[in-house]
Amino acid sequence: SYFGDKSSCAEDASAVNLTSSSSRGLNSTCIRKTPLSSARSLCRSHTPLMGHSVTSSSAVSAHTIASVIVAVVEGRGLARGEIGMASIDLKNPEVILSQFADNTTYAKVITKLKILTPLEIIMSNTACDAGNTTKLFSLITEHFKNVTFTTVQRKYFNETKGLEYIEQLCASEFSTVFMEVQSKYYCLAAVAALLKYVEFIQNSVYAPKSLKVRFQGSEKTAMIDSSSAQNLELVTNNRDSRNGHTLFGILNYTKTPGGSRRLRSNILEPLVDAETINTRLDCVQELLQDEELFFGLQAVISKFLDTEQLLSVLVQIPKQDTVKTAESKITNLIYLKHTLELVEPLKAALRNCSTPLLKAYYSSLEDSRFGIILEKITTVINDDTRYTKGCLNMRTQKCYAVKPNINEFLDIARRTYTEIVDDIAGLITQLAEKYNLPMRTSFSSARGFFIQMNADCSTLPNGQLPSEFTKITKMKNTYSFTSADLIKMNERCQESLREIYHMTYLIVCKLLNEIYEYIHCLYKLSDIVSMLDMLLSFAHACTLSDYVRPEFTDTLAIKQGWHPILEKIAVEKPVSNNTYLTEGSSFIIITGPNMSGKSTYLKQIALCQIMAQIGSYVPAEYCSFRIAEQIFTRIGMDDDIETNASTFMKEMKEITYIMQNANDKSLIIIDELGRGTSTEEGIGICYAACEYLLSLKAFTLFATHFLELCHIDALYPNVENYHFEVQHVRSSVGNKEKIAYTYKLSKGYTEEKNYGLKAAEVSSLPPSIVLDAKEITNHIARQILYRQKSTPETMKQRVVYHLAMRLVQTARNSRLDPDSLRIYLRGLKKKYEAHFPASGTSNKQQ
Repeated sequence: SYFGDKSSCAEDASAVNLTSSSSRGLNSTCIRKTPLSSARSLCRSHTPLMGHSVTSSSAVSAHTIASVIVAVVEGRGLARGEIGMASIDLKNPEVILSQFADNTTYAKVITKLKILTPLEIIMSNTACDAGNTTKLFSLITEHFKNVTFTTVQRKYFNETKGLEYIEQLCASEFSTVFMEVQSKYYCLAAVAALLKYVEFIQNSVYAPKSLKVRFQGSEKTAMIDSSSAQNLELVTNNRDSRNGHTLFGILNYTKTPGGSRRLRSNILEPLVDAETINTRLDCVQELLQDEELFFGLQAVISKFLDTEQLLSVLVQIPKQDTVKTAESKITNLIYLKHTLELVEPLKAALRNCSTPLLKAYYSSLEDSRFGIILEKITTVINDDTRYTKGCLNMRTQKCYAVKPNINEFLDIARRTYTEIVDDIAGLITQLAEKYNLPMRTSFSSARGFFIQMNADCSTLPNGQLPSEFTKITKMKNTYSFTSADLIKMNERCQESLREIYHMTYLIVCKLLNEIYEYIHCLYKLSDIVSMLDMLLSFAHACTLSDYVRPEFTDTLAIKQGWHPILEKIAVEKPVSNNTYLTEGSSFIIITGPNMSGKSTYLKQIALCQIMAQIGSYVPAEYCSFRIAEQIFTRIGMDDDIETNASTFMKEMKEITYIMQNANDKSLIIIDELGRGTSTEEGIGICYAACEYLLSLKAFTLFATHFLELCHIDALYPNVENYHFEVQHVRSSVGNKEKIAYTYKLSKGYTEEKNYGLKAAEVSSLPPSIVLDAKEITNHIARQILYRQKSTPETMKQRVVYHLAMRLVQTARNSRLDPDSLRIYLRGLKKKYEAHFPASGTSNKQQ
C-alpha cells in the first residue's frame, strides 16, 4: 500500500515493442522500450514495485528488497570511457549522481552497480543496436543476468533537461549540488532519463523542491571490486546466499531497514578518511562505556519504521486519486506522526552524550521543524492515533485518524461504518447460537470479516458445516468460512470505507500541503537514525566478542588477530596470529601445505582492514592499520590444481586488473597464482608478478606453493617469508605418519617442501619409485639453492635497508620524549652492530 495504484499507467502498444502481456510501455511522447536484439533473452519484464530477486552475488539482507533504478550512459567518440550514472531508490527520495572515467574493463561501473543492487537498469537504445552492441552494455548484461534492462531513446539522455530537473526538484538544503554537477554532462544526461522514467512507472511526480540530490565522487571511499567482495564473502555467502555467515551477517545487529542498508553500503565502500573513521570509533567507544546510553538509544531506534521509504512516498504527488492512493496517504501520515513522536525520546537518550558526533546529532534534533510538523498534524489527527500491528487494528486507526467535528459528512460515514461492524459481530453471534457452534469473528485484508471456529469434524452434524456457509477452508482443527449475508455486509463495509478514505484523504492532502515546506528535516532524521543504528550494531557486536579499537598509522600491525566469521562458525575460538607490514616489510610471502590455514588467514587480514575502515572494532588484542584506498583479492581454492585453460585465463584477468588499478595505498591479497599451467611457467608468472607488485610499494600478502619464490627476499629487502607450521605425528594404527595442522604463522620458509613426495609415500606407489623421486628432487633443490644463495653483501644491504626504514618510521610516528627516543635509537644501533660488529665503528657517523 506504500506506493498506491499503478494500474492506470498509460500504454500505447503501437509505440512499444512488447515482450509479454505484463510489459510496460510509454506513448510516443515519452520514453519507449526498444528491442534488445541478442540481449533480449537476458531480460525479463516485471512490475518494478513487486520486488525482485537479484543474482546471488548481489543478494542483500532480509530487510532489503531490490528497489533501486539506475540509468547509465557512456560518452561517444573521444569521450568513450566517460561514464555518467544516476540512481534513485523507490523507497528513498534521494538521487545519487556519479561521473567518472573508467578503463576498458569497466570495473568501476560493475562495482558501483553491484553495490547498488539495482532492480532495473536503464540505458540508451544506441548502446544495444542490433549488430552494434557496445562493450559496456555487453558487460553489464553479463554481470546482471537477473536484472531487468530497459532501453530508452538517446534523446531522453539530455543534460539540459537533467539540470532543469535538479533545479526544479532538489530541496534547498542540498542545492549546493547544482554547483558540483552543472558541468558534469553525462550524469546530468543520466538523471534526465531516470526521473522521466520513474515518474512514468510510479504514475506520480515528485513534489517541487522535495528530493535529496547528491554527487558521489569515488575519492572518499575505498574501492573493493565485485570479485574481491565475493571472494571475501562481505555480504553474500558463496555456498548459500541465504546463509548469514558473512561480514555483513556478523556485524548486522541493526534494528531498522535504513541501518541495515547503511551497514551494507559501508562494508562494500569503506571510508578512507581517518578523521571520520575515528569520529565513529569515538561513538562506539562511548556506547560501550555507557550502558545507559547504549540501551536507551537501542530502545528508541528499534521503534522507528523505514523513515527513508516513508519520506519517499510523502514527497510524491499521485497523477490520479484512487482508493489505494488515498489509503496510502492516510497510512503514511500516521507513520509520520509515529516517527515525529520518537524525536523527543531520541533527544532524551542523547542528552548526556559526550562525543562530538553524538552531540551534533542531538543538536540536529533540536530543529524546530519537527515540532511544527507534529503540531500541525495534531490539530487534525487524533492524539491516540498511532501505528499498530495487525491489519484490522491499522484499518481502525485510519478510519478514525481525523478528529471529529472537522468534516460532518466524515463523522456520519464513520458512524455508518461502526454500525456495520457491530451488525457483523451480531450476525456471527446469532449464527453461533443458531447452530450451537463456537464461532468467532476474524479478519484479513484479503477476505475482510469472516468466521473461524475450532472444532473436530466428528462434533459436526454429519461431519459437515451447515449448507448456509460457503468458502470453507480447514487447517488442522480450524475452520474458516463465510455466508451470503456476511459477504453482503462486507461489501457495505467496503463501500463505507471508500467514503471514509476519500473524505479523510482530502483533509490529509490539505494538511500535507501545509507541512511540505518543513518536511525536509526528515532527511536529517533519516540520516541520524540509520547512522546511530549502525553504530549501535558495531557496539553490540563488540559485546559478543573481544574486539579492540583500531588505530591508524603507516603500519598494518595486528597482534593476535582472528577471523571474525570463522569465530561465529567454529565450535572453538579460531587460532590467533600476528601480522606486521610496514614500508620496509611491505611484501609477505606465505607458504605451507594445503589446508594449513593460508586462505583463512589472508581473508582475515582483508576483513579486519574493512572493519577498521567502516568504524568497527576489530577481532584482535591490538591493531593498527594503514588506510587502504583499494582492497584487491585473488583467492584461489585448494583444488585449483585441477584447473583448466579457462580457469587459468580467469586468474590472468584478475591479476591484470590488480596491476592496472593498484597503487602504493592499496592492500593486495593473492592466494595462489599460476597453478593452471606448467610448474616452470607458473613460477615464471608468479616471479614476474611479484616483481611488478613490489614496484608499486603496496602492502601485499602473497600465498604460494611455489617455494622457489621464497628466495626473492635475497634481491628485495622489503620481502618477508612466513609459513604455517605443521606437526608430524605417527598413528597407532600402521605406524603411519600424519600431518597435524597448528594454524600458527611463523617467520621463515616452510619446512614442508615436498607435499607430493609425502603423499606418494603413503600411497601404493612402489618404494623404489618414491626413493628415485626423492633423489631427483634433492638434486634439483641443491642446484636452485646454490643459484639463489645470498651473499654477505646482499645480507648487509638488507640490514641497512631495514635500519633506514625503522628510522623513517620513527621520524614520522614517534611520540617518545627526547630521552626515551635517544634510548630507542641506541637500541637500533646496537641491533645493527650485532649483525655487523666489524662495521660498527665505521658506521657510527651514519
